[in-house]
Amino acid sequence: MAIQDIKTYQFKNIFSLQQVQFEKACIVNEPQQIEQLKIIWIKEGKGVYTIDFKTYTFEGNVLFFLTPGQVFAIDSEKIKEAYQLSFHKDFYCIQAHDAEVSCNGVLFNNVYETPFVSPSEKETKKLNFIIDNLIEEFELEETAQYDMLQSLLKQFIVYAVRIKKERDVFKEDSETKLFKDFSLLVEYNFKKLHSVTDYANRLGLSPKSLTKHFQKIGTESPSDFIKNRIITEAKRQLLYSNEAVKQIAFDLGFNDPAYFSRFFTKATGISPKQFQKQV
Repeated sequence: MAIQDIKTYQFKNIFSLQQVQFEKACIVNEPQQIEQLKIIWIKEGKGVYTIDFKTYTFEGNVLFFLTPGQVFAIDSEKIKEAYQLSFHKDFYCIQAHDAEVSCNGVLFNNVYETPFVSPSEKETKKLNFIIDNLIEEFELEETAQYDMLQSLLKQFIVYAVRIKKERDVFKEDSETKLFKDFSLLVEYNFKKLHSVTDYANRLGLSPKSLTKHFQKIGTESPSDFIKNRIITEAKRQLLYSNEAVKQIAFDLGFNDPAYFSRFFTKATGISPKQFQKQV
C-alpha cells in the first residue's frame, strides 16, 4: 500500500520524534540491535514484533519500550498511525530518587517483563497532548529548546510509567520485592556469577528458600532465570559482535569455551555457530 505520510523531527543526534501514517502498510524488517532508547507508540494498527528473540502480538493502541542492546525485528505490521521517540541516554538521565522513571526503571533495561502496555482512551488523550506539545516545540526552535524537549519527554515517560504500573499484575509485596531485587542482581552480575547460591547468599537466603519464593509467585526457577539471561546476551553477541565464539564465552564468564557451547546447545537446541548461520 502507498505511504501517506512520514514526518521526522530531530534535535541534533540525541532526540528525535517520528510520526508515521500509512494506508494499512505492511512492513517487515531484519533483526537489528537497538542503539538508542526508544518508545514506539502504535495508536492504531496490529502486528508481530520480536524483541530479544521473544515474539509479541499486538492489536489496537499499544506502547513498546526498547533499550540499547536489545534485538528488535518486525515480523509483520499493519499500521495506520504511530509515533517513535528515540533518544540518547545522555539526553534523558534521571536522578536516583526518581528511580522508577530512570533509564533503569520500570520501562527500560527490564528484560524480564512484557515490554509493552495498552493505554486507555483517557490515558491516550494525555499522551496525545504531550506529543502535540513536542511537535510544536520541535518546529519552534526557540530559546532553551533542549530543556523544553527534555521536560516534555520526561512528562511522556512519567505518564507511561504510571500506565505500566497500573497494569502490573503483581501487587508490591515481599515476594515481588525479592523477585525485583534478584532480577537487578542478575542484571548486574550475570556475566560473572552463574549459580543460584551466589545470588541467594547476597540476598541473605538459602538457594532452597529462594526457589520457594519464586514458586509462590509462579515464575520460572532462579536457575532458569539466570540461564535465560545468559542465553539472551549470548544470542545478542553472536549476532552483532565481531568476536569469535571463544571470546564471547570468556566475556560471559565461561572459562571453557567448549562448556559454553554445550550450555548454549542444551538451552537452544543448536550450537552457537549454527545459531549465527541460521539467524
